[in-house]
Amino acid sequence: MAKNDLIKTYSGSALGWAWAVIRPVVTIFIYWFAMSVGFKKNGLVNGYPYFLWLITGLVPWFYMSDMLTQGTDCMRKYRYLITKMRYPVSTIPTFVSMSKMVVSLILMVIVVIIYAILGFFPTIYYLQIFFFIFLTFAFFTSWALFAAPISAISQDFSNLIRSFVFAVLWCSGIFWDSTEVGGTIGTILKANPVTYLVTGFRASFMGQYWFWEHPRQFLVFVLELILMYCLGLWSYKKLRKEIPDVL
Repeated sequence: MAKNDLIKTYSGSALGWAWAVIRPVVTIFIYWFAMSVGFKKNGLVNGYPYFLWLITGLVPWFYMSDMLTQGTDCMRKYRYLITKMRYPVSTIPTFVSMSKMVVSLILMVIVVIIYAILGFFPTIYYLQIFFFIFLTFAFFTSWALFAAPISAISQDFSNLIRSFVFAVLWCSGIFWDSTEVGGTIGTILKANPVTYLVTGFRASFMGQYWFWEHPRQFLVFVLELILMYCLGLWSYKKLRKEIPDVL
């Protein structure tokens, strides 16, 4: 089903799968141009060029944003599986998440290649990239399991989430270093799961630290992951009988 979702996403266009790379590359270039030329932010961050620092945060974000939008709407997209046959509805968020993660993995390989071309070769810290991939997949699959049933019942919920995605992008430390923010705002930012995951990917690519060196932040994220999973189960069990009738 994940394979079929990928085929369905990129079918009907001449370039096909190439759009999985073209769209993120164009988006990265636009953001890099805006930040480097417009905001004059083009120096070094933790000893790495700002461009590398930026793409390390943007690539995981592409998967997250897809799950916040398309993951929320996945049951509406596959309504025929729900209304016209007996199908385990709870698997829809999972295979949609898997299809989006395949694209994200391809982009991460490209990031590794770009790092190497610019003279920054893989280190032992790259091993924890797989760990953060797992955390990202688990959290946003749980999110889709929570959000998709609600969106299937009410389109307003989907519209609400879409209106907040851009705010999450700018408030999660993807374009600026969230670790430099202190006080209450810094504490709130560190509790943001998107900020934690993006910071973790950057720490892995740039060889800064292991995830267990910040146990408090990791524990907060694990609690958020458990909470999101429980909310996903609650949402699905509460609404699964109503979804076919509404759709």
